[in-house]
Amino acid sequence: MKLKLDDKGNAVLSDGKPVYVHDDGKEIPFDAPAAVSKISQLNGEAKGHRERAEAAEARLKPFESIADPAAALKALDTVKNLDAKKLVDAGEVEKVKQEAITALKDQYEPKLKALAKERDDFSAALTGELIGGAFARSPLIVGDKATLAIPADLVQAKFGGAFKVVDGRVVGHEDGKPIYSRTHPGEVAGFDEALSLLIEKYPSRDAILKSTGAQGGGARGGAGGAGGGKSITREAFESKSPAERAEFFKGGGTLTD
Repeated sequence: MKLKLDDKGNAVLSDGKPVYVHDDGKEIPFDAPAAVSKISQLNGEAKGHRERAEAAEARLKPFESIADPAAALKALDTVKNLDAKKLVDAGEVEKVKQEAITALKDQYEPKLKALAKERDDFSAALTGELIGGAFARSPLIVGDKATLAIPADLVQAKFGGAFKVVDGRVVGHEDGKPIYSRTHPGEVAGFDEALSLLIEKYPSRDAILKSTGAQGGGARGGAGGAGGGKSITREAFESKSPAERAEFFKGGGTLTD
């Protein structure tokens, strides 16, 4: 990847962004402010995940010495049996063992089950909040520049199953594999780009994209739409941003290959 220069050696800009030429020949503007903002956002999310994990660990710490309840029961049996020989004549060895086992179970099993449930509930809630929040905040769904005509909950109902939380980050998947970015080759796609790529392949995408208000039979988009009813190559299409791709289809654009 290298910076595109004009014949005078100056950097070529697109909408104020420097254009880089990738190894496959694609020319993609680099949005530095957006990259810095995304990094800041991910750092904030990572901090929140770390703080939650530390709080959970603090709650489990008092029980760290009995992480294996079965081993704890066995160890208690061994200790009890060391002194059990003093009770042989009285025939109370088995009674002492059973009382010890019962006491240990009564004392620790409810606490361990409660902690396990709390951990599982917390994990499920965190996953739901991260994925649901990503849909609720996506500019493809909400805001003045939204390109989808259905609310976030319906979008999540359709595409939510394609997203998982990996290392505290919401990652889109297709056929069980992470979706990689077209604008940042080698990196996993951000939520909005992954969602846009999934929408591109959705057979009924026209039904969920906002109408441009075009009139007349067969009209799919107004003259001002990003697609404009025109056909472009897939290479040209893939050089567009996620929002531009959605606008392209919304405006009635089609691909030639």
